[in-house]
Amino acid sequence: MAPPPFVRAVFYGVYQGRMREAIHALKYDRLHPASTGLGRMLAAAIAQLAGEAPAEMLVIPVPLHPSKYAQRGFNQSRSLAAEALKFLRKSHPQWRLTLASSTLLRQRATESQAGLTPRQRRLNVRGAFLVSDSTRVAKQNILIVDDILTTGATARAAARALVAAGAASVWVATLARAQRVAAPGSTSVYEFMEEEESLAGTEAAGLGTADFDASSFSTNGSSF
Repeated sequence: MAPPPFVRAVFYGVYQGRMREAIHALKYDRLHPASTGLGRMLAAAIAQLAGEAPAEMLVIPVPLHPSKYAQRGFNQSRSLAAEALKFLRKSHPQWRLTLASSTLLRQRATESQAGLTPRQRRLNVRGAFLVSDSTRVAKQNILIVDDILTTGATARAAARALVAAGAASVWVATLARAQRVAAPGSTSVYEFMEEEESLAGTEAAGLGTADFDASSFSTNGSSF
């Protein structure tokens, strides 16, 4: 009901099927070579903003809390952003996109968003983000990057912190968008919610870097 603090959010595909499996392979099974193909898809999503978004932006991956980073060993959003920028430097050399992964910090360990209602998600991430250096952000245009956008609560909270620090504008790009479905007689729920960390050991069998070719996906990117 309230306008988001970001200008526009774009994504490559729906969080289901092979897209879901590919994200799991990187995020939970630590199949790091998957970040190359997924980064190409993220670049295609970001490219939707070309000509509309500012010609110069800071690219900020959604950060993990230090405790979660220590557990996982890497930030998948940063890996995806770094790979996407490699492709965009070739396809859009005039676009000045600078990775600034240490600019935004997650200052408290939040509960997993999986299984929470939209309202609970908003409350869970409220005030969770902190800008490390406001002078780095002031009057800058920002592109937030993440793997999945579900209700948009995380993107809103991150964008709100950046705007409060003086950002000129904030944009959002993700690999996937979770679909919202309404069950008869109930409130809307998200069909493909992010799984709990207990799934971290689940094997994405049969997936390899060749499986993540962007051309194998039917969608060409979407936005809202």
